Amino acid sequence: MELFLAFAKMSLAGFGGVLVFARRAMVEKHRWMTAEEFNEAFALCHFLPGPNIVNLSVVFGSRFGGIPGAVAAFFGLVGPPAAIVTALAAIYAHYGQIDAIQRTLAGITCAAVGLFLAVIAKMMLPLLKQRDPVALVLLFAVFAAVGLLRLPLPAVLLVSIPISIALTAWIRTRGTA
Repeated sequence: MELFLAFAKMSLAGFGGVLVFARRAMVEKHRWMTAEEFNEAFALCHFLPGPNIVNLSVVFGSRFGGIPGAVAAFFGLVGPPAAIVTALAAIYAHYGQIDAIQRTLAGITCAAVGLFLAVIAKMMLPLLKQRDPVALVLLFAVFAAVGLLRLPLPAVLLVSIPISIALTAWIRTRGTA
């Protein structure tokens, strides 16, 4: 029940993107995970098919409550917003062409982008604090490949993940030798 309520609160607070609120709740408020653990779990969720935050709810829920925890976190995350969005879609279908509503939605878009940039900055801090040059080079290489060169994400992941694993293994074996 605690997982359901926690994820329901995150989802209801996070219109436009739950990631900001999920990180805040899991890392800062409840301290269920460290910033590094959150980043690792979220990175795994990027590799899995489907919406990243939904994947995170299932991964996190199963970590703390097994299959029932995964189900509770999932339904807490998607249940309440699905009901609200369905109601809002019906209202928008009827009133969406009103100029004031269109301007309001444009303003909400700006706020969502700001929240997204804030969570990116918070997620980068653990990497920057480690001052690991390999991790930083990989971070910026993947950003450049996907964000600037517009290469397909699956292709970039197929190349970058094995490189990342190999470099990490090489560095660890070199450090113990």
